[in-house]
Amino acid sequence: MSVIPVLKNKTQSKTQSEPVSLEPLVAILANDMRAVNEMILQRLSSDVPLIHKLAGHLIAAGGKRIRPMMTLAGAKIAGGDERAISLATAVEFIHSATLLHDDVIDESSLRRGHDTANALWGNDASVLVGDFLFARAFELMVEVDNIKVLGRLASASAKITEGEIKQMAIAGRPDIPQDAYFDVITGKTAILFAAAAASGAQLAGANDSDIKVMHEYGLQLGLAFQIMDDAMDYAVNADTMGKNSGDDFHDQKITLPIILAWEDGTIEDRAFWKRTIGDGNFADGDLANAQAILTHHDTINRSIEVASEYAKAANSALQRLSSIDGDHANLVNALMAAARFSAARKS
Repeated sequence: MSVIPVLKNKTQSKTQSEPVSLEPLVAILANDMRAVNEMILQRLSSDVPLIHKLAGHLIAAGGKRIRPMMTLAGAKIAGGDERAISLATAVEFIHSATLLHDDVIDESSLRRGHDTANALWGNDASVLVGDFLFARAFELMVEVDNIKVLGRLASASAKITEGEIKQMAIAGRPDIPQDAYFDVITGKTAILFAAAAASGAQLAGANDSDIKVMHEYGLQLGLAFQIMDDAMDYAVNADTMGKNSGDDFHDQKITLPIILAWEDGTIEDRAFWKRTIGDGNFADGDLANAQAILTHHDTINRSIEVASEYAKAANSALQRLSSIDGDHANLVNALMAAARFSAARKS
């Protein structure tokens, strides 16, 4: 994966005539996603009431479900496969499990506008139910009965954990190079988008070239999605974003806006970042000061520009599909709109 260069100054965004929305993809996959949602509810069944309650709370909180949609779309690109419903459900369970674990690590209290599971039921229960979801995911993958697909998603699950560990390792270090940040978000976020899209295509019998295309598309879309998430943490409020604004700042997370601000910062700026994100020594007004520094160096807009470039790279990858016309034209166009959405979303 090549890292998109970050411009010193924000470039002028061109007016886009193409659709920037998840809705076309949602519409195409509506029937399949209903089947996925039904399977989610079936596989959440347990004799342990707390498991059902806590896992149900997480699933009911919703979200865009982009990752399972990637699996379904990948399968449709190759002609479809009824087993894609089970595989997409497994992907959603993997994602949900990582959210439970992440919220415990980050001590988060809000996600998608709702109280997090750990805030309601405690860390121990959240971790164990996350393990339960991982187990359910691997049950489903085994039932799909495709060893290559199982290997792909198992490898992605390991890389997600590695990405989270790498994120912990760079916490509090605003002076890290950009490459280290991109390495983190590739593992913690983008790799599951990539594996989801590629595994769907692989399951449905796509050729090796198209499997690689779907992997690349998912990877670039996932990078755009995470960069936007990191930029929005400083740009919007909790009501809009569905989580507490400034969480990344107080958790001492190193994200692209912070790295850019460090690179361009004055001695005073860097002293501020060392005290806050570096040492965890926060005072009243620090978040507002951080936002002011980021605004001064235009690092939020510059980060959004980078996200946009990754979205464009995702759509460039789709041009290499063996078939983008006929029956596939609407799906490919919807995937392109979804990539553009990943770099333009507000929540």
